[in-house]
Amino acid sequence: MSEYDYIVIGAGSAGCVIANRLTEDGKTTVLLLEAGNPANLPEHQVPLDWIKLWGTEADWAYFTEEEPHLNNRKIYCPRGKVLGGSSSINAMIYIRGSRHDYDHWQELGNPGWSYQDVLPYFKKSENQQRGVSEFHGVDGLLSVTDPIAPSVTSQQFVEAAAALGYGHNPDFNGVQQEGAGLYQLTVKDGKRHSTAAAFLLPILERPNLTVTTSALVTRLLFKGTRTIGVEYLHQGTIHQTFVNQEVILSAGAFDSPKLLMLSGIGNAEQLRSLDIPVVIDLPGVGENLQDHLLVTVAHQATQDMQPAPTSNIAEAGLFLHTEECLDVAPDLQFHFGPVLWAHPAYAREGPGFGATVSVTNPQSLGSLTLRSASPKDPPIIRMNYLQSKSDLQKLLAGIKIIREIFHSDVFDHFRGEEAAPGADHKSDEALLAYIRETCDTVYHPVGTCKMGTDSDSVVDSELRVHGIEGLRVVDASIMPTLTTGNTNAPTIMIGEKAADLIKAANRVLEQVPLAINPDAKRAVVRHRSA
Repeated sequence: MSEYDYIVIGAGSAGCVIANRLTEDGKTTVLLLEAGNPANLPEHQVPLDWIKLWGTEADWAYFTEEEPHLNNRKIYCPRGKVLGGSSSINAMIYIRGSRHDYDHWQELGNPGWSYQDVLPYFKKSENQQRGVSEFHGVDGLLSVTDPIAPSVTSQQFVEAAAALGYGHNPDFNGVQQEGAGLYQLTVKDGKRHSTAAAFLLPILERPNLTVTTSALVTRLLFKGTRTIGVEYLHQGTIHQTFVNQEVILSAGAFDSPKLLMLSGIGNAEQLRSLDIPVVIDLPGVGENLQDHLLVTVAHQATQDMQPAPTSNIAEAGLFLHTEECLDVAPDLQFHFGPVLWAHPAYAREGPGFGATVSVTNPQSLGSLTLRSASPKDPPIIRMNYLQSKSDLQKLLAGIKIIREIFHSDVFDHFRGEEAAPGADHKSDEALLAYIRETCDTVYHPVGTCKMGTDSDSVVDSELRVHGIEGLRVVDASIMPTLTTGNTNAPTIMIGEKAADLIKAANRVLEQVPLAINPDAKRAVVRHRSA
């Protein structure tokens, strides 16, 4: 086959969904290209072992540049390089975000993205262990379950937070997000349920789907401003494959903008400085980079509390407002686990427990640019963490809230010495220094191909790249603002919604078939190595 109806770049959280939905009819042909390999490591299956996947062949293992507000530290940013993408290496927490997030997206000029618009797509994906309801579905392919054997201390964290007036919430994805509770997980039968496991592996035998792993896409191919195909490196050889309808770019918040820029879509001045021919000047590509940042409070424990193999470590959570106004999304999120989470400088031996706090709506913005014109070079990532003083002050408030919870009567039977930041960190000045010294990413980069209508946006509300035909971006990079919480569930929703947008466009295009340049069909190879 020399051409496909659709080419999907990236078999990650959104790409696997797209490949599944577009091939449901048995006729539409799809080529799915993934730079990584199948999730064959045993750690992919065991929820407890997700951190062991960092730095393996399943991880792009990116680093930021020196962060000026974090004592010039370079921050490690794991990203999935594997079937399932980051859903194959993440902590499996299923959080959709606040209804306010999506209503705000629509207010920013993105019709069709309100909470009421996106809720059906969350429900469509979901096979909810608790059953069907106004907020949940049971007919989806993605398993969403309660933790199998949560630690006693995780349940005590929920009890302590509720007793202090922060409230109890049995469902962060239900009526409201505020309060404390146990996180639901993308786990099935005690094993990780990535988007590859849920959406891709069951359909590999569809004759209209071709999956090629170990395929690094090097650039998009154009005829004028019409996308006609892709070029990719596979087994040491460059191949070109062509498309009848569209290319869907689902490579994530770092690699989607990188590939756009390598292909001549981005800030024209920057592209020319690297001798990359400009297809269209789109200065928003790589801008608007946002991420959640965390800081930890950790205690030694007086009892052994080894988490179960089915634990994702971050078992319990809390969402709350630091402001008086309650008609907006919570601005702090907490993760609790029965392990002694701590920066290496504060590490201790033995059992422990800890909690992290994150600002859900950070005001600090970063950017991503090309390091060179080589597809093999990692991009230049500048997060600008804590550029905003409000982010820093909210983290400080969060540390004090964790300490309040940990010093409640509920933890008297478990609480040992505070390992991080430690009893010597009492003043605000000392705690602010601790934050800059130790804070880290929550691995939620978004926003680098922003959806919108302003001069900095990259895609429209149907995720089509501005000024380019036949090209959409479908992943976390299209989020104009961060969602309130973990970003995997929203990314899967984006894949579901995009699939319907693409199908609707295809029904129109079927009446007027598109033709690619027949002279361009050459050096085409079909692989099925997944």
